[in-house]
Amino acid sequence: MSRRKSVPSSSKAGADRKVLFDQLQQIAKGLGDTFAPFCEVVLHDLTHPKNAILAIHNNLSGRKVGQGATELGLARIADPDYAQVIANYANSFSDGRQAKSTSIGIKDADGDYVAALCLNVDLTLFQGLQSAIGQFIKVDTQNSPREMLSPVGADAIREHIDRFAARRATTPRALTTEDRRILLRELREAGCMQVRRSSEIIAAHLGVSRATVYADAR
Repeated sequence: MSRRKSVPSSSKAGADRKVLFDQLQQIAKGLGDTFAPFCEVVLHDLTHPKNAILAIHNNLSGRKVGQGATELGLARIADPDYAQVIANYANSFSDGRQAKSTSIGIKDADGDYVAALCLNVDLTLFQGLQSAIGQFIKVDTQNSPREMLSPVGADAIREHIDRFAARRATTPRALTTEDRRILLRELREAGCMQVRRSSEIIAAHLGVSRATVYADAR
């Protein structure tokens, strides 16, 4: 059974309720301005379920101010223990467009739901962009010629060393002698040892002497 109480009649309770809804109006407007034009923001007054929609920004659903509460709103009215935040759930607009919705229930001091702030994101554009980007970044790995557009340099050597150390869950300066030997073999195969002053670059990044690099490279 619902614990919902009748709306308090005292002037203070009424004033508090007005302040709450005034603030929610500002929050709804701010969210609407921020996420326009992809996100519809709707403020529901659950104390008047038959005319629940108090404000609607970036209207994507075709609804109007003064329309009734949704099934979710009615569920909150009936059950104060209903989930307060339901985020990123699948939804759809009346014309079939897919949407992602988040609904936030707002309670009063007595723990009863009095409002809901809902965000409905139109996924249509993003799905189109996802498809277009997927096509754009697709590459032919089967018939590609062997080519490197950027020559190996000091930065590439340091990056290679960092990746090697990360694979071993350590830092370049903490590599063991055996790890350094494996690393130097990789650097040689990658053509890094042909770079001018490569031994000096490697030694500085590993925190060892050039003599150590020469010894490990043998």
